[in-house]
Amino acid sequence: MNIVNITIDTNVIIGALKSQKGASYKLLMLLREDLFLSNISVPLFIEYESVAKREGLVENLTQKDIEVILNYFLSKSKIHKIFYLWRPFLKDPKDDLVLELAVKSQSKYIVTFNKKDFKGCEKFGIMAVTPYEFLMKRGLL
Repeated sequence: MNIVNITIDTNVIIGALKSQKGASYKLLMLLREDLFLSNISVPLFIEYESVAKREGLVENLTQKDIEVILNYFLSKSKIHKIFYLWRPFLKDPKDDLVLELAVKSQSKYIVTFNKKDFKGCEKFGIMAVTPYEFLMKRGLL
């Protein structure tokens, strides 16, 4: 199986932090297997961190736990610098952040729970899929 580039939306990271059940958590656990390559940019990582550390959002983890998990995620991802901005393309500027990274990294998939928010990403050869759909397409479930 060839390694595919993916970009993970913030809501998937939060889902994985909130629960050890489900496809989001499995997706993050599979990072260590090198079955796909997760891509990240500094602005997107800052968004992950700021959302994950919101008071009361991830109740089962301490701030330190969140930092350790996100730093592990960072260590298993390819970091990209984004030099171009062609916003707005999507309705939400934070979603444009994800799409710009996906285009730059030549990701085949944006993994998200909000597929409708990425309507139009097909123009760039990118498919918006849920974590479950991604794992199924790749034969990882």
